[in-house]
Amino acid sequence: MKRNHRIREDLSGTPDWLLDKKCPHKKQYLSGKKICPSPITGKEKLSELMQETFLAYNAARLKEGCRLFTEKMLQNNVTVGLSLSGALTPAGLGCATIIPLIKAGFVDWIVSTGANMYHDMHFAVNMHPRVGSHMADDADLRRNDVVRIYDVFLGYSDCLMSTDNVLRSILKEPEFQKEMGTAEFYYLIGKYMDEAEKKTKQKDVSVLTAAYRAGVPIYTSSPGDSTIGMNIAGVELEGNKLRINPSIDVNESTAFVLEAKRSGGKSAVFLVGGGSPKNFMLQTEPQIQEILRIKEVGHDYFFQITDARPDTGGLSGATPHEAVSWGKVDPEMLPDAVVCYMDATVALPLIVHYALSCHKKRPLKRLYFKRKEYLKKLVREYFAHNKL
Repeated sequence: MKRNHRIREDLSGTPDWLLDKKCPHKKQYLSGKKICPSPITGKEKLSELMQETFLAYNAARLKEGCRLFTEKMLQNNVTVGLSLSGALTPAGLGCATIIPLIKAGFVDWIVSTGANMYHDMHFAVNMHPRVGSHMADDADLRRNDVVRIYDVFLGYSDCLMSTDNVLRSILKEPEFQKEMGTAEFYYLIGKYMDEAEKKTKQKDVSVLTAAYRAGVPIYTSSPGDSTIGMNIAGVELEGNKLRINPSIDVNESTAFVLEAKRSGGKSAVFLVGGGSPKNFMLQTEPQIQEILRIKEVGHDYFFQITDARPDTGGLSGATPHEAVSWGKVDPEMLPDAVVCYMDATVALPLIVHYALSCHKKRPLKRLYFKRKEYLKKLVREYFAHNKL
């Protein structure tokens, strides 16, 4: 008893009731890396900096997301979908981050707002946005023919309206005079943006061009909700025959996910922001399970960057755990689901740098050219499960 008493005194006066408490999982909980990073020197590589100093809060979530992306999502048998919302391309993230992801084979299909693709066109036709100030007098900007996206400035007539003129002339070409989905639409636009890049002697400035060259299909879930949709509506008044059919997009994107699973691979979603692109990408699984009545369990990997809160009920902030209840995410894969609450303009460059430095390029899947093949497989399985 005396010996036991001496040991207890050595534990800095820890009370007997706490020493006698049964804690079967304590060792497991405290098995994480010790938080005691070395001082930053300025000589560290980004991957090293993340591993050693991104230890808690959203820094830790960002590191977890980077590791999930590079170690699991970028395996060759994983089909990676990327959703883009928010004004990313006018801020330069198309050039800096999305194009490198496409060229490295790190993205297989994309769902984006139409606004991102519209502003992407400025770069291809050499009408680049400019760095501005969020403190500017907006009334004076209007008087001076300048449009503001927070601290990004664009000329109204010599950027927006000039891009509109280019777009409308393209929309009047013969190949656009029919019904199509947005993947085919953007592929055709990408061909013209490819020509524009070459004409203006630029390289790797347009997401549409990069996706066209790589065969990466791009979808817009709400095609009327952008200046591209406004221009399509405008030329329709002149008798243009272009019709965007959203059902084509729903079925093609669903076919990508089903094929990824049926071929023995996995499906991953990388969600930048939330909104309609996030929902459109995630709804592929409920489309398979609920609408087509085909047995499936949800996406395998989930990585989102968002500044939206989950408690307001909006889709942008909805967690992967909530998505499980809809069949959007495989419940057994929840450990491989990461949400980082951070501004995408900060997080995305860090993620892309980390991925390119830690993972070799993947072969391009060129899903754009496999749309019809995968859709036929989807149709066959649909009718196999639904005898009419």
